[in-house]
Parts: sequence; C-alpha cells; structure tokens
Amino acid sequence: MNMKNLAMWAVIVFLTIGLYNMFKNPQASMGANNAIIFSEFLTEVENGGVVKVEIQGNNIKGVFSNGDSFSTYSPNDPNLIEKLSSKGVSISAAPIEDKMPSLFGILLSWFPMLLLIAVWIFFMRQMQGGKGGAMGFGKSKAKMMNELKGKVTFNDVAGVEEAKEEVVEVVEFLKDPKKFSKLGGKIPRGCLLVGPPGTGKTLLARAIAGEAGVPFFTISGSDFVEMFVGVGASRVRDMFEQGKKHSPCIIFIDEIDAVGRSRGAGLGGGNDEREQTLNQLLVEMDGFDTNEGVIIIAATNRPDVLDPALLRPGRFDRQVVVSNPDIIGREKILKVHVKKIKMAPDVNLRTIARGTPGFSGADLANLVNESALLAARKNKRIVTLDEFEEAKDKVMMGAERRSMVMTEDEKKLTAYHEGGHALVSFNMEGYDPIHKATIIPRGRALGMVMNLPERDKHGYSIKFLKARMAVCFGGRVAEEVIFGKDNISTGAGGGAGSDINQATQLARAMVTKYGMTEELGPVEYGENEEEVFLGRSVARTQSVSEAVAQKIDKEIRKLVDEGYNKAKEILTTKVDDLHKIAKALLVYETLTGEEIDNLINKNIYPSNKEDLKVEDDDKDSALSSMGLKPKIVH
Repeated sequence: MNMKNLAMWAVIVFLTIGLYNMFKNPQASMGANNAIIFSEFLTEVENGGVVKVEIQGNNIKGVFSNGDSFSTYSPNDPNLIEKLSSKGVSISAAPIEDKMPSLFGILLSWFPMLLLIAVWIFFMRQMQGGKGGAMGFGKSKAKMMNELKGKVTFNDVAGVEEAKEEVVEVVEFLKDPKKFSKLGGKIPRGCLLVGPPGTGKTLLARAIAGEAGVPFFTISGSDFVEMFVGVGASRVRDMFEQGKKHSPCIIFIDEIDAVGRSRGAGLGGGNDEREQTLNQLLVEMDGFDTNEGVIIIAATNRPDVLDPALLRPGRFDRQVVVSNPDIIGREKILKVHVKKIKMAPDVNLRTIARGTPGFSGADLANLVNESALLAARKNKRIVTLDEFEEAKDKVMMGAERRSMVMTEDEKKLTAYHEGGHALVSFNMEGYDPIHKATIIPRGRALGMVMNLPERDKHGYSIKFLKARMAVCFGGRVAEEVIFGKDNISTGAGGGAGSDINQATQLARAMVTKYGMTEELGPVEYGENEEEVFLGRSVARTQSVSEAVAQKIDKEIRKLVDEGYNKAKEILTTKVDDLHKIAKALLVYETLTGEEIDNLINKNIYPSNKEDLKVEDDDKDSALSSMGLKPKIVH
C-alpha cells in the first residue's frame, strides 16, 4: 500500500512539472528557429534580403531570400509596414488569439483545479479505506467472514456447553428451517451473548460462522458512530441492505454497548448521533419493514447499560449467558489449548483445572501460553507440570521481582507479616486452604499468601466473610505482636488493595448490601455519592438518614474489631507457630500449603532439613538466631 501511494505521488509531481514546463511560455513552444535581433532584421530589409514576413502582434516570422526562416520581436514602429512595402516584401498579419486553440486553453486554465480535486478524492478514499469512494461515509463497515481462513468450529469451543446449545439451534434453523417451521416456530431475530470479559463470546460467534454455512458479517459497535451526523444510521441501513442481498445470513455486532446504551442518559436531548444510530437499529431489527432471514448476534459484557427496547423479544429473542467455566469446563478448555504445545505425559489437566477457580477461557489460554514460554526459556523440549505451576503463580500473583533489593529488616518484617496471614488462615475453620505463601516480591506486593478454594463457590456465608476479615488483619497483628505497636509498617494500610481497605470494604458490604447484621436487618442501604454534570460535581440526594448512617458506621466498626480481635487471639496463643513459619519463609522464601501444614502439625520442615528445627529448651525460640527477642503481648 505504501508503494502504491508513493507511485501515485510521483506521477502527480512529474505530470505537474512537465505541464508547467510545456505551458509556461506557449509562444516559445510555437516559435521558429534562427531568432535574430530587430536591428539585423532592418538591415536585411534595407539590403533586400527579406522576401516574406508574418506579423502577429509584436512577433515577426519571415523568410530570407536564400530560403532560411527567421523570427524576431518588433517594438511599436509605425514606419515598419511602409519600409517593408517599399522593399517589395510580402506581408501577412494575424491576431494572437487565432494561434491559441480554444479547447487547449480551457484545459490549461482548468488543470490546477482538476489536480486539486484529484488529490482530494485520493485522500478521501484513503480515509475511507477505499470503500465507496470519497462519499462512502454512510457505507457499512461490516466484513464478510472468509470460512477458509482461520475457520473455527464448535469443536474449538469448550466450557460453555449450555450457551453452545443455544447457538447450535440457531445454526440448525438456518440449515433446516422446515424442521422448526412445521411446528409453527419462527427463526429468532436476534441472539445476545452476555458474560464477563474473556469467557469466549467472540469465539462462540466465530464458531457459528464456521458451522452455519451461510454468509456471516462481523462489525464492531464503535464502527457505527462517527463525527458526522447521520453516518451511524446510514451505516445501519446499509448493513441490513447487505444482509437482505445475502439472506439468509448472520450479522455479528461485537461490543454492542458502544451503540446500544440507554437513551435519555446523555446531554443531547435525544438528538445526538449515538441515539439516532440506536433508533435506526431498533427499526431495522423489528419495524414496519421486517428483515426476514437476517439474524443479529451481538456480544456485550455490560448488559445493564443496554436500552430496554433493544432487549425485548422480537429484537433479541434470546439472551445467552456465557459465564466463567466450572472445573469440568476448565478442563475441557485446557484440552483445547494444549493441543498446540508439547506436553509431558504426567501433566494432569484436572489438577490444573482444580487449582484455577474463577479463571475465564482467556485466562486459561494465557496460562497455557505462559507455561510454553517458560519451558522454551529453560530450553526444555516439553512443557512439564512445574512450568504450569509457575505460570499459574505468575498469572494469579504477578511476576516475581527477584532483582528488588530488600534489607534484612524488611525481609524479617515481611516474613512475619505474611506468616501472620498464613497462620490465621490456617486456623480459621471453613476458610479456603492455603495454596502458597511467599516473601518474594510479586507485582506490586512485597509478599503474598494465596488461598484457593477446594471447589467452585457461588456464594459466601457470614462465617466465611468474618474469617476473611480476620485473615486480612493477620499481617498487621503479627507485626504488632512481634515488633510492637511503634514498629507497625504501612504494609497493612499503604495502598488501595491493602489489608485494612479490603477488611473495611468487606464489612461495609456485609452491612449495607448483604444485610448480615441484626441491628440493621436485611435492608440494602445506599451511600452518599457524587455525580458529574457539565464538568461540575453535584451531590446526590442523601439516601440514608444521619441516624441510620451512624448505625452503619457502628456495625462496620463492630465487624472490623471482631476480625482484628480474632486474629490477635490466634497469633498470641500460637506465637511459636508464627516463628516457625516466618523462619522457614526467610530460608526458603516460598512455602506451599502442604509444607505449612507439615511445619505446624508435624514439625517437618521442607526437604526434611533439620537445621531450622526449634528445640523446646531454646528460650529465645526461632528469634534467637535473628538477633530479635520475642515480645509477649498480654
């Protein structure tokens, strides 16, 4: 494409230069050879050497007596004609205009304007992608899928079996409509795929294209809206016109929330470009002029912002939920993605699926890809379980930052902080088991304790949420127990994702959203928020009274204090276990949940090394080797 543009510009430049040189002096191009000065011309006339002249304005062309031609320029000499006549010279005269072709002159005068028009058309075609010419703004940008290029089928889609059944029925309807129509069924107008990001909505649409065997057009919701008024509505009309020509067909609109947001929410009074585009889409999907045989499939992860008129039956007859997969779905998704890599035979995909709760299809694809990259980095020929585990930790907790320099005091404080989280988590009944504890900086954290549920969870009890708050305070309380209140670090409350922030937000949700307190009961309470209008912050009407707000704050503080006290109770009574975990973290940096269990319950250290074992008669316990003295908190 760049070579084509360069050649176009080269032709324009050379053409301009050539025409300029050709027409900058039209008289010179029509002139004759042997130009002489006017005094020499007069001398030849006096000597009788000129037999014929042709006068055109001040330009003179003639023939000498020897047959040679000449040309010259004459000033305004009133006696010139008399001199030529007295010497018997044949004289002819003509006006200047007669020598200039009229059509040629018109083309010459219009050439600059024609050149500018040609350049303007060229640039407009470039901005429009060459589609529809310079005035093709209103043409649809929907592209017809090529089935031969990167074809995806339902065999490539796993983990969303219910959603796949819904769209398989649409494909079967297109292939054999009589099977459904003989019972009075009608082909659905639209199918809306709803789900979190990365769950496979677009992949499912590509599979429909590969299986349907009918024309499949794809377009993004943002492709409809332009800076020019009316362009979006025109593109909607053109898109459905293309669909009618290829009926029956499927049109896939990705991220439809870009154009389908609820009307009346903006400042345009219902006349802005986006709302006009939505109105046209509503009419085309189910208006007076129905589009039979054109099925709309759309995808969004924001169904809450879509206009109600767009969601009603007759437009989107089906709303297919594409949710995150369960353990069986995750295993099937992993089987699809590991086909492209060389995997060790001892890798159990069910084990990996069990350790990745909440992962979407995109997360699992990234997990497989990261494990393959790690194996290649280590110059391995196959991907082993170690690479999968390392890739899982990288995806869930962030990449390790081993190059980060930490002092010994910072390492000790981090070890006890993470040890506190781990010990409280280990002793809270009903809480998720520990997957891994580490003091290696990952992402933005200096250390981390990761818990994984034993099975997929779809709801949480009050007991579990209270245990979660106690675990959040485990790190802060451990610092307080070991180093004293004056040495508490910002690790517990230094960032937006900090322990104190998490505990407070969780307690607020339990009080105001989930109705988990007896004092306020099962009632949802809003919060005082602000909204922006015309660039200015305007406070909303207060949703709760001052008395209720005070009760909310009191209940939140009550839940937070309960979690803090529970963490303090565990860590003060089991301080020796805290020393064991912290000392092991300082040596090994990372401990698995099984290793922590063996350390606490069986006094078995990782790799069976006894050099860290704490003897019962050692008064200073594990801290004696660190130069620290245990602090007893009453």
